[in-house]
Amino acid sequence: MRADPPLVLDIDGTLTRPEGWGIDPRVFDPLREWDAPVVIATGKAFPYPVALCHFVGIPELVVAENGGVVYTGDDVFFTADREAARAVVEEYRAAGYDLGWGTEETVNRWRETEIAVNLEQPIEPLREIAAEYGLEVIDTGYAYHVKDADPNKGEGIARIADHVGVDLADCVAVGDSINDVSTFETVGRGFAVGNADEAAKAAADEVLEERHADGTLAVLDRVRATT
Repeated sequence: MRADPPLVLDIDGTLTRPEGWGIDPRVFDPLREWDAPVVIATGKAFPYPVALCHFVGIPELVVAENGGVVYTGDDVFFTADREAARAVVEEYRAAGYDLGWGTEETVNRWRETEIAVNLEQPIEPLREIAAEYGLEVIDTGYAYHVKDADPNKGEGIARIADHVGVDLADCVAVGDSINDVSTFETVGRGFAVGNADEAAKAAADEVLEERHADGTLAVLDRVRATT
């Protein structure tokens, strides 16, 4: 009998409904029933993937903020300093720009190591200011993330795999964006959903026809344990 492989799953664009927003509820039961560790690796702030694990009913194994925060189920690791990102935002605002989330926004309220900027805001001045502080700006298709260039999802996944005792070569990952490239480079097999950006498609072992959660569900059907 073949065992379920460990999973690494992005959230936005990967577990989302066909229109691209909101978690597709069809993923809940397959993930809760999965007989192997499931790592949620996302660019979202730390509380979001933790809450997702809680509501799905799976152990909290989390890579958040594109690798800036890693939770092994026992310990939390912060791999980047948010102060530089804060400085970039202050200078960006001083130049007359805005983060684009409104006054009482929750997108960045609980972020520990990076800052997210709305895609409707100008990116070039943001990149120029970030470069002055040695930071990068990545476009995940859902937000611009101002972050340390070193931490990434792949490093966080490797830390969790070592802690829970799984072989990275056995892991299957699904993602949709440039921030999933390091994930695909770390695990044994990576799938890019049909709506993925070009960087993710180039790094994946296979590009799916199905989009968003339809793609993820198709992968789960293909790799789940069979007798």
